[in-house]
Amino acid sequence: MAHRLEGNINYLVEKIMADYDQGRDIDVVEEFMHPDKDDIVKIIYQLRNIIFPGYYENKNYRIYTVRNNLSMLLEDVLYNLSKQISVVLKYLPQYKGNDEATLLSEGEKISLQFFERLTEVRRLTQTDLDAAYDGDPAAFNKPEIIFSYPGQFAIMVNRIAHELHLLGVPIIPRIMTEYAHTKTGIDIHPGATLGEYFFIDHGTGIVIGETAEIGNNVKIYQGVTIGALSTREGQKLHGKKRHPTIEDNVTIYAGASILGGDTVIGHDSVIGANAFITSSIPSNTKVR
Repeated sequence: MAHRLEGNINYLVEKIMADYDQGRDIDVVEEFMHPDKDDIVKIIYQLRNIIFPGYYENKNYRIYTVRNNLSMLLEDVLYNLSKQISVVLKYLPQYKGNDEATLLSEGEKISLQFFERLTEVRRLTQTDLDAAYDGDPAAFNKPEIIFSYPGQFAIMVNRIAHELHLLGVPIIPRIMTEYAHTKTGIDIHPGATLGEYFFIDHGTGIVIGETAEIGNNVKIYQGVTIGALSTREGQKLHGKKRHPTIEDNVTIYAGASILGGDTVIGHDSVIGANAFITSSIPSNTKVR
């Protein structure tokens, strides 16, 4: 039995190894060339601990003063983030051919630039928390929102990923936001621009595309799509504005679809449930 099984395994190994030798994207086998998703997810949670220092215990650390915990967290994140960034920089043309030391040095530089922006991420996260509490009478208190609201988590991850996106880091921001997508059902591209006091109520099924621009004090409900009108041209559309602009103080109710890069929803407007919009809406308008 064992001999027969071993023979079958050897046969399958040879068959699959031969299949690897076709030069396709899925056949790439170079070791240590690609980012480590598990490490990137770990970075998300470490950054969450830095953003909310009093809400999540650092179980790996025995010293519980805020300063010491922060120091150890920063050391961990800086090391891991720098390493992951150095890996993904290889995908950019300007870094091809650079040695590992150069890439790691650049990764450290970008990581430090990111941490310079983290206090702004924290400021915006507080505005999102305020918007969630003020906008949801079902919220018991703000800790309940921090611990349990999927919109709060998805927006926080997006704000982290967006800063890395602005710093020109490829792949990692998308891994972060797609992880939040799998956890919450909320799909926000890291390229999307989110204003202050952004509140997602319930959240499941929300899509916000790469070039969407969302103003301050915007509230959206489950099932909303802020998307492209058409993507049939594929990569020819790369870099073009394909997604709507939502101005300040707009509420978008469940199931609404707002599409197109030229579409602007004017400030102080209300978009009713299941609306399908492909052209601009003036300010102070109610769409039923």
